[in-house]
Amino acid sequence: MMMSQRIVILGIFVADAAYRADRLPRLGETILGHDFRLGPGGKGSNQSVAAARAGGDVHFITRLGQDAFAQMARDLWADAGITPQVTEDPESYTGSAFIFLEAATGQNAIIVAAGAAARISVADVEARRSLIEGAGVFMTQLEQPLDSATHGLRIARAAGVRTILNPAPAAALTDEMLSLCDIITPNESEAEGLTGVTVKTLADAEAAADRLIERGVGAAIVTLGEKGVLHRSGGRSLHVPARAPGPVVDTTGAGDAFNGGLATALSQGASMEQALRFGAAVAGLSVTRHGAAASMPSRAEVENFLRV
Repeated sequence: MMMSQRIVILGIFVADAAYRADRLPRLGETILGHDFRLGPGGKGSNQSVAAARAGGDVHFITRLGQDAFAQMARDLWADAGITPQVTEDPESYTGSAFIFLEAATGQNAIIVAAGAAARISVADVEARRSLIEGAGVFMTQLEQPLDSATHGLRIARAAGVRTILNPAPAAALTDEMLSLCDIITPNESEAEGLTGVTVKTLADAEAAADRLIERGVGAAIVTLGEKGVLHRSGGRSLHVPARAPGPVVDTTGAGDAFNGGLATALSQGASMEQALRFGAAVAGLSVTRHGAAASMPSRAEVENFLRV
């Protein structure tokens, strides 16, 4: 029996409103800024765009308000080829993030108001049970309520669907939740938060991965930025270096790019090494462009880059 190639992703969409100015205004003060950009964000949405543009059959479970930002989300997903699985919430609003960028340094300060996405419920996930059960890969993160993410992982695991957890933003996780994960994909800081191991080298990444495996995950993939990615399972490691086709201009969404690419490759029957290289190529292309969702490459671009 052929494995399903369907990818089901549970997560949130928010509209990112980014303002660049010399400094934050004081209370009661108005200042003039240098630049403003409005664009799509949210890890689940970004990962869905990455996976779909890379050739995956993606269904995205989320919750939106009934407003202009919800339309932005739907337009993005239609362009990327994503099948949305949306619960509309007339009692809330589509989430948004206020992002202040300090002109001189590029440092940021962020306020996230998740709105409807913060109300993604166990019932929302349960309503898509058959969709999840028929998937090849189920992936989620930690931006929506933990009980909803856990319920999705439980449904997928019981049905024999491969489960991926991207543990971002960092949060304390139970051994029960970790035991539902075939693959967990923390970055260095998330790996440290989950294990207490400071991750600076490949050996550190192996030690952190082993702790996660001791707590019940099947395999750990630690993303290491410019050092690439390290996969650890059964006492064995596989390291894939990072590679970009040009200068790095914006690392926003690189982790989402990797996760989306990984999910697509695995859903289509790739080996783990092939999937790691495919995900790394998606991420490598994304960092040469500005934005998160806007930077996700097409399948043809990924395949051309892998041939180089």
